[in-house]
Amino acid sequence: MNFPSVRERTCDCGTLRTGDAGKNVTLMGWVGRRRNLGGAIFVDLRDRGGVTQITFMQDQLPELHAQAETLRAEDVICIRGQVVSRGDNASERMSTGAIEVIASELHVISRSEPVPFPIADGTSANVDTRLQYRYLDLRRPEMLRNLTVRARTARAVRDYLDANGFMEVETPYMVKYTPGGARNFLVPSRINKGQFYALAESPQIYKQLLMVAGADRYFQIARCFRDEDPRGDRQPEFTQIDLEISFADMETVLRLVEGMVVAIWEQQDKYFQSSPLPRLEWSEAMEKYGTDKPDLRFGLEHVVLNDFAAACGFTVLRDAATRGDLVKGMRVPQSAEFFSRKKLDELTEWVKRQEIGPAKGLVWLKVKSPTELTGSAAKAFTPEETAGLIVRLGAEVNDTLFIVADEPKLTHKVMDNLRREIASQMKLTTPEQFAAEWVIHFPMFEKNDQGQWVSSHHPFTHPRPEDLDLLGTERQGEVKALAYDLVVNGNEVGGGSVRIFNPEIQQKVFDALGISREDCKDKFGFLLEAFRYGVPPHAGFAAGLDRIISLLCGQDSIRDVIAFPKTVTGVDRMTTAPTPVSRAQLTELGLL
Repeated sequence: MNFPSVRERTCDCGTLRTGDAGKNVTLMGWVGRRRNLGGAIFVDLRDRGGVTQITFMQDQLPELHAQAETLRAEDVICIRGQVVSRGDNASERMSTGAIEVIASELHVISRSEPVPFPIADGTSANVDTRLQYRYLDLRRPEMLRNLTVRARTARAVRDYLDANGFMEVETPYMVKYTPGGARNFLVPSRINKGQFYALAESPQIYKQLLMVAGADRYFQIARCFRDEDPRGDRQPEFTQIDLEISFADMETVLRLVEGMVVAIWEQQDKYFQSSPLPRLEWSEAMEKYGTDKPDLRFGLEHVVLNDFAAACGFTVLRDAATRGDLVKGMRVPQSAEFFSRKKLDELTEWVKRQEIGPAKGLVWLKVKSPTELTGSAAKAFTPEETAGLIVRLGAEVNDTLFIVADEPKLTHKVMDNLRREIASQMKLTTPEQFAAEWVIHFPMFEKNDQGQWVSSHHPFTHPRPEDLDLLGTERQGEVKALAYDLVVNGNEVGGGSVRIFNPEIQQKVFDALGISREDCKDKFGFLLEAFRYGVPPHAGFAAGLDRIISLLCGQDSIRDVIAFPKTVTGVDRMTTAPTPVSRAQLTELGLL
C-alpha cells in the first residue's frame, strides 16, 4: 500500500461538518483518545485545527481493525476514509462531533513512546514537568489556543498600526550598557576584548532616535531582556508592543493606543465595560483604590477619613490621624449576612499577614440602622459620630464597613489588597468581564533606599508644564509627569510618556536627579548629540504582549502564553540552559 503524500491531506481535523458527509478524505495527526468496543475502535485524531473521530469497523475491514489495535497515544498517523453523519450519536464535546470518518486505510507515520503526562486540558502534571517536555505540553488544545490567540493578536496590532500610518522598524538587541534602571544581561565582545554589549531592556533610546530621523510613526513587536531577581510572574525575556509618534501629545497617544487595544479585544469577540475608557489621575486612583492599577470591574471605593478620625472619640483612629497616618474606610454594600463573624475574624488576621508589613489592625462594622452600628469598635463612637460615619461612607442598612489606619503606604496597600480579596470572596467578577482605564500624571520622581531622587519612569519623561518651576526646589516631589499607564482588570498592561525635546528642560531634569554633565555624556551622549540637530515633539507607549494574551486567554501566568518560557529562576527546563562553557571559550572571550 503506497504511503500517501502530505500534499494529499484534505483538511485539518477541525474542519469537517455534516455537509461533508459522503466525501472521501485524507486526514493526518496525532492519536488522542482510543476506545476499543470490540467490533469497532474509535480514535480521536488530533491536530492544531481540532479533533475528528475515526472509526475502524471489524466487520468491514478486519485487518485494518487489527492494525488500529496497535495504535498508542501520540502516534502520528494518516487515515483515508469516508465522512458519515453520526445522527443521534453526535457529540457536543468537539466541533466535529456531528460526523465521523469510517476508515478505509491507516498508515502509521511515526510511533510515540509512552508520554510523561496525558495530552489533554486540565493536566495534573506539575510545572517543571510541563516545561521539561514543552513540545508535548504545547500539543494540548488549551496551549495551542493560547498560541493562536497570540498570533492573531500580533496580526491585529500590525493591521491597526499600518492602517494608522505606522512603520515597523527593528531596533538592535545588542546595545550600549548604561548603569541604572533594570539590570541588563551582558554580552562579551570576542573581537573587542574586555568590552560588553547589553541585551536591550527596551527600544527606548532607538525609538526616540527614529523620531529624530523623521520616521514619524514607528512601531515594533519587540523582544526585551531584563536580568531581574526571581519574583512574581516575570520572564527574563518578554515581548512588548512598542510605538513612538512624532508631533504628538498625550491625547494623541491615548486615542491611538485605545483604538488599538479595543481592536485587539474585539477580534477575540471581547469587549470592555466602558467606552471610551475612563481616565483617572494618579492621585485619584491612589485615594479611591489604594493603587495605581485599580480593577474597575467592581466598586468598593475607598474614602479618606482623616478629618473624621482626628475629631472622633475612638482613640485608635484619633491617635493615628494625629501622628500623620492615613485613615481609609470602605463600604461593602448589602454584605452583612455574607460576612459571618468567622469570616471577619479571618479577614482581620489576614490583614496582619500582608507581605508589605503587618497592619496594626482592621476595624469592621455592620450598619444596623441609619444611626446604629455593630462590630469590633461600634461602642467607641458617639451616636453623632456613628451617624456621621455612616453618611460619610454613603452606607445603608446591611452594609459592612472596613477601616484601616496606618502609615500611608501601608494603608493604601492593605486596603487595595482587602478590596481585591473581598471581591474574590464575593465573586464580584467573571473571567469574561473586562474593565480598562487610563491612569495619568504619575509622580515624576521618587526616592530610592538611599534617599536620592530617581526617575519614576525614565529621565526623558516630560514634566507637566505647570510643574516646571518646582524642579530643583523643596517641592520637587510634587512634580507630576506627562506619563500614563493602561490598566486592564487591575493589571498594568502598558505605559508611556511624552518625551522631553527641549534641551533646557532636559538639563533641569538631569540636575534634579543629580546626574552630572559627565555622566549624561557617558550614558546618553549619542542621544543628546542627535537632539542638537532638530528634534520633533514626540511621545510613546509600550504594552506587554504576554500580559495582554494572558488576559485574553484567561491564564493566571504569562508562562502559559509563551511558547518556550523560562522558570522563575530563569532556567530553561527543556534545554537546561543556562549551562557552563569551556575555559577555552572564556579565554577566547577575554574573560579569563
